[in-house]
Amino acid sequence: MFSKVLVANRGEIAVRVMRACEELGVRTVAVYSEADKHGGHVRYADEAYNIGPARAADSYLDHESVLDAARKAGADAIHPGYGFLAENATFARKVEESEFKWIGPSADAMERLGEKTKARALMQDADVPVVPGTTEPAESAADVKAVADDYGYPVAIKAEGGGGGRGLKVVHSEDEVDDQFETAKREGEAYFDNASVYVEKYLEAPRHIEVQILADEHGNVRHLGERDCSLQRRHQKVIEEAPSPALDDDLRERIGEAARRGVRAADYHNAGTVEFLVEDGEFYFMEVNTRIQVEHTVTEEVTGLDVVKWQIRVAAGEELDFSQDDVEIDGHSMEFRINAEAPEKDFAPATGTLTTYDPPGGIGIRMDDAVRQGDEIGGDYDSMIAKLIVTGSDRTEVLARAERALAEFDIEGLRTVIPFHRLMLTDEQFRAGTHTTKYLDNVLDPDRIQAAVERWAPEAVADDDEDEETTERTFTVEVNGKRFEVSLEERGAPVIPVGGAAAASASKPSGPRKRRDDGDDDQQIIEGDGESVTAEMQGTILSVDVEEGDEVEPGDTVCVLEAMKMENDVVAERGGTVSQVLVGEGDSVDMGDVLIVIE
Repeated sequence: MFSKVLVANRGEIAVRVMRACEELGVRTVAVYSEADKHGGHVRYADEAYNIGPARAADSYLDHESVLDAARKAGADAIHPGYGFLAENATFARKVEESEFKWIGPSADAMERLGEKTKARALMQDADVPVVPGTTEPAESAADVKAVADDYGYPVAIKAEGGGGGRGLKVVHSEDEVDDQFETAKREGEAYFDNASVYVEKYLEAPRHIEVQILADEHGNVRHLGERDCSLQRRHQKVIEEAPSPALDDDLRERIGEAARRGVRAADYHNAGTVEFLVEDGEFYFMEVNTRIQVEHTVTEEVTGLDVVKWQIRVAAGEELDFSQDDVEIDGHSMEFRINAEAPEKDFAPATGTLTTYDPPGGIGIRMDDAVRQGDEIGGDYDSMIAKLIVTGSDRTEVLARAERALAEFDIEGLRTVIPFHRLMLTDEQFRAGTHTTKYLDNVLDPDRIQAAVERWAPEAVADDDEDEETTERTFTVEVNGKRFEVSLEERGAPVIPVGGAAAASASKPSGPRKRRDDGDDDQQIIEGDGESVTAEMQGTILSVDVEEGDEVEPGDTVCVLEAMKMENDVVAERGGTVSQVLVGEGDSVDMGDVLIVIE
C-alpha cells in the first residue's frame, strides 16, 4: 500500500479521496490555487502546496506544478478525483513515466476510451450496441449534414474529450449546423484541450443509465449495478439514484454484462463508468468515464463497497476479493447535488458567503462536502458545493426521507438548488420514476420552479430585486458603556451624501459605462442613454460576437461568458446599434460589469 497520496483536485471529491486514504493508513497531500487557500480540502489534508494564482482554474490543470508538488511532498501516488486532469491521458502518461503511481486507468486505456470515436469503434467490436453515427472525427460541417441525411434531424455534435454535456450541441436543422459545429469544437478545445468532435443520431427522450465498473490488474472485471442519471438540465445531472426505477431484471442484466464486456475488451483497470442511453426497451453505448464519478456515492450505499478505496487498492496491485455473484443491491439511494445556483434564473451560478451552513442528519443521510459556515463561494470553479445522499430500504422510503432531509438543510448567504430539489420530491413524474433526460428542459413548467423558490426560499427572491439600491451605512453605538462600529445594509434607501469626493463616489450613475483611457485602469465614465449589457456572474469571456456599429435584435447573443464550467450566452434585451464593446476574448469579469452598450 502507498504511504502518501497527492490528490490533484479540490472540494468535496478531494476530501472524499482523503478520507478513503486515511482509513487505509495513507497520508494525504492537497494542492490548491490562491483562490482555494482556505478551502476544505486544504484544511483536511496532512499537508498542502500552492500551485497557482487566484481566479486561475488552470492551476489545477498545470501538469508540472502538480508533479512538482508531489516531489516536494514525497508522495508515491497521485489520485486525480474527477474533472481537471482526471481524464487527461497526457498527464496520466507523465505520471506513469515518473516515480509516482497513477491511481486510475492506464493512459493507453484512457486514450482508447476517452476519445469517443475510438470508444464507439471498440464497443462495436465487443458487440455492445452504439447510437448510430460516426466512428471517426467529423472533419467539417459537411460530415454533420451527412449523418443527418442518413438518420434525420436532430443530430448531436459531441466533443471527443467531452463529458457532462460540455462540448455537446444538438442540431435541429441544416441552417444550425455550421454555427453549432464551430461551437462544439471551441468548447472541446477550451474544456478538454481537444477540438475533435463526432456526430451521432440524437435520441429524443431516452433514460440515462450508467454502470459502475471495477477492474483489477489480475483479469477480474466486476460491475456494481447501474445508476439512473436521467434528471438533467442542459445535460448536467441534478439528481441520481441507484438502482434505476426504469429497468426490468432482464434489461438490467444485459446492460451490466455489456459494460463488463466493453471494459474487458479495452484492457481497462481501476474504476470506471460505462454510460448508456435507454429508449423503447433498447440500450445504446454512449461513453466511458475513465475516472470516479460524482454519483459513485449511491452505488456505495446500495452495495456496501467503497469504490474510492478500491481505486487505491487496485492501483497498489491488489486483487478484487469478491466475485460478480457476491455483488448484491440492497435498498435504494439518491444523490442530490447541492449547487450554488439560482434555479428560477435558468440555474445561473451564484456566489456569496455561507453565513449559515447547517446540513441535515439522521439515519440514511450522508453528506459529502468540503465547506463550512463562513466560507466564501466564488465563481472560479464548479457550482456544486456539496452532495446530499439519502438511502433507504426502497425508493418510497428514500423519497420520504429526502423530503425531511432537504427541509432540514439550512443554507444562507447564497442561492442554492434546494428549493428545486424539494419541488422534484413533489413532482408526480419524478416520484413515479418515469422522467427522461428531456423532462427538465422540455416538459417541466418553469413557473413551478419560480413558485418553489418563492415557497421555500422567499428571501432569495426578495434579495434579487435588481431595481432597488443597496445602501451600506456605518454607525457608532454604545452598549453598557462600550462602543461598537455597526454596518447595516438597507434596500431601497437613498444614498446619504457626505460631501466632497465622497459624495461623488457614493452616487450611483444611471447610464451605461464607457471606459476612458486616462491612465487609471479602474476608472470608468458613465455616458449616454443606451442599454448596458452586464455580466450576471463572475467569469471569463470566451468570445465576443459583435463589434461597434453592429445592429442587434432582442435576444441576439452579444458574447459568451464561461462561469463555473458552464458556457452562458449573454443576450441583448433590446435591439439597437452596438456603440461600445468593453470586453475582449479571455477577459475576466465580475458580476455587474458592463460588457456591451447598445444605443
